[in-house]
Amino acid sequence: MRPRLAHAIAALGAALLVTAPAAAQTAPAAPDVHVHDAPSPAAWQWRVETNIFAGYNRQDRKFTDFDAWESQNWLMATAARTTGAWTTTIIAGGTLEPFTLADLGSPQVFQTGETFGNAPLIDYQHPHDLAMHLGAETARALGPARLTVGAAFVGGPPIGPQPFMHRASAIENPQVPLSHHQLDATHITHGVVRTRLEARGLGVEAALFRGQEPDEQRTDLDLGRLDSQAVRVSYLRGGWDAQVSVAWLTRPERLSTYDAERRTASLAYTRTRGDRTLAVTMAAGQNREAHGNLEAYLAEAVFRPSAAWAAYTRVEWLDKDILDAGFHPIGVGHTHRQSRVGAFTLGGVKDVVSGTFGRLGLGADVTTYRVPANLQDSYGRPLSMHVFVRYYGRFGGGAAHRH
Repeated sequence: MRPRLAHAIAALGAALLVTAPAAAQTAPAAPDVHVHDAPSPAAWQWRVETNIFAGYNRQDRKFTDFDAWESQNWLMATAARTTGAWTTTIIAGGTLEPFTLADLGSPQVFQTGETFGNAPLIDYQHPHDLAMHLGAETARALGPARLTVGAAFVGGPPIGPQPFMHRASAIENPQVPLSHHQLDATHITHGVVRTRLEARGLGVEAALFRGQEPDEQRTDLDLGRLDSQAVRVSYLRGGWDAQVSVAWLTRPERLSTYDAERRTASLAYTRTRGDRTLAVTMAAGQNREAHGNLEAYLAEAVFRPSAAWAAYTRVEWLDKDILDAGFHPIGVGHTHRQSRVGAFTLGGVKDVVSGTFGRLGLGADVTTYRVPANLQDSYGRPLSMHVFVRYYGRFGGGAAHRH
């Protein structure tokens, strides 16, 4: 482990144990903010949560208009049991996107990250792997604090805010943020060992994990050496969730020979009063790479004025490496022209059927873009649209997991 990471963990852990006078507190569970609920002793408690979008995706841009009938989807299940002082939680989750999205992925203007046919993906969001989480953790009280240790064949190291698909501020939006690979793309890392120490809502986490992103085969496990590190400091209280994190990634891009450093900060707030819910997230991320820094800023929200209606929005302002994407051998001169793009999404969902089985709704959204000068000739004035059916369900009252 790198000395700076070890020193940060030791200092923050000591501060938590010395200053915390009471037991750990966590935010109340919103529909998609996962927190720990202590199960009954010697009894397994379970929880299953799923979100499924199916519909039409239209992306219009200069020279190239593309569309698709597709489905973004995920399911997460947890089971927990307390034995003596220890609470053990098993987490499993997955998606059918390898079968419900095209092999190339979901059309999305300005989206980048990962590869197809051994070439960088541009204007497409890759399908997520069939196995999105497969691991376990155990936790116990240490005086006023709580210690958690865990490992996962597939899981998320402590980098960035809640993954977009589990954020209360993004739960109604079928589209992946353009800033995904500057904030929370490590949520399906293959190989993670992590620990967390928390008290009075303040927590510090650290992890060893495999830094490289998954390959193009979406149904296997890409296990390898745990060569990367991350540390995150977070604060959970009431409806507030704040974090700062830094990760040292070893060759995260499959076509690049370079390492990278990822820094993130975020602040989220969720409030529920009766049938009215407001969830907001603001986040910033930065990838420090050999050819420069790529920054991203995001603000998104979901507002439910009643049980049947939801409105959502997302604003992003970020750097993309589109013009010079791909592999460049070390020692070979090349340019990396960055493009600062912007995106604004507005959409809504109307639940037509709801009950103990979940919520079934109809939704639509539109996204407009700010196109930088160096991309105007090839992109013009793009526009994106989605029309979809959405099903959301959550079952069981047992342990849930905060990523």
